[in-house]
This record gives sequence, structure tokens and C-alpha cells, in this order.
Amino acid sequence: MTPARRALLLAAPAWAWSGPVLAGAQVEEPLANAVRSALSAAVADAAPPKPSFDSIDQRMAYLRWLGQASDRLQRRKSDHHTRIEFLEAVWYESRRAGLETALVLGLIQVESGFRKYAISSAGARGYMQVMPFWARLIGDGDDRRLFHLQTNLRFGCVILRHYLDRERGDMFMALGRYNGSRGKAVYPDMVYGARRAWDIPVA
Repeated sequence: MTPARRALLLAAPAWAWSGPVLAGAQVEEPLANAVRSALSAAVADAAPPKPSFDSIDQRMAYLRWLGQASDRLQRRKSDHHTRIEFLEAVWYESRRAGLETALVLGLIQVESGFRKYAISSAGARGYMQVMPFWARLIGDGDDRRLFHLQTNLRFGCVILRHYLDRERGDMFMALGRYNGSRGKAVYPDMVYGARRAWDIPVA
């Protein structure tokens, strides 16, 4: 990748992204039984609860974020209901996994360009480009479900959280693991660049 191309990718706003699927091949690694059980429990399919807030200020901040994020995503997802459903799911699943929502949106932008049915050359699927082997390792074995909105986001966020824990909180290295390019700067830099477009002030 040329320096000019890399700079363009880092500078491009989220709503302008239309590039190819850039997912790498996550490496299938043996999991200890305790880790496998914990990850399986984390991806267990349950409908997300309605957002709850401790104060009206928190609720208003969330609604402001939702409105601004929806405006930014409109060129990628024109249907309002689909757009809101997607953003609500990303907000819920990212926070459920203890991840920053803006970072997860940046990762989705880079991985799939916000395409629900994206498939990479390595076989990764959906918004967060989850490799099918994860459905066998920690799911019910049905990798077709990785195209389901909440399932894909649930798996992607749980996997990124797993990698972040393995890397002892080093997000740069965790992103490399997620992309199958651990230790290389191109992919984490692209995600961090995309993240900036989703860092929405709501105060």
C-alpha cells in the first residue's frame, strides 16, 4: 500500500467508505476448556434488553449520539429503520463487551464497509467479518447465522474482547490478531483512522 493510499484511507470519513472487504484471516488457535466455555456463554443468543439509563441526561446523550450517528451512516444505509436497528445493536453489543462503540464502528467500516452480507477471500462473514470456525468453536456450529445482525456483532465484539484480554489491554495488538496481521501497523492504523469519524461528542 502506497503512503498516499494509506493517508487517503485514514482520512476518509465513515460515510464515504466504499472499498473492498479488507478482512484478513483470523488464526484458529486451540482454546482452553475454560476459555471456550466463557466465550460460548458470552455469545449465547439472547435478545438485547431495551437500553436503560441511570438518569435522563444519560438517555438524552444516547439519543443525541443515535441521531448524529444515523445522519453519518445515511449514505451507507438509506432505510431509517434499518439504520437505527444497526446502530442500536452496535451500541449494545460494544458496551456489553466493554468496547468503545466508535472503535467498533471504525472496525466495521474497515472490515466490511457496513455490508451485512460481505464475504472476504478468506471466508470471513458479515459486518465484523467473523471467520466461520468461530461458529464451531464457541457457537452452535451454524455459520450461516453469522449473517444475522446481532449474532455477527455479538461474535465480533466477543472475539475482539478475547483478543484484547489476551494482549493485556493492548488494542493495537488485539486489532492485529482480529485481522490476522498481528504486529503490523496498517490494519490498526486504518481502524483508528476510521474510528475518528464515529467519535461523536454528545455533551
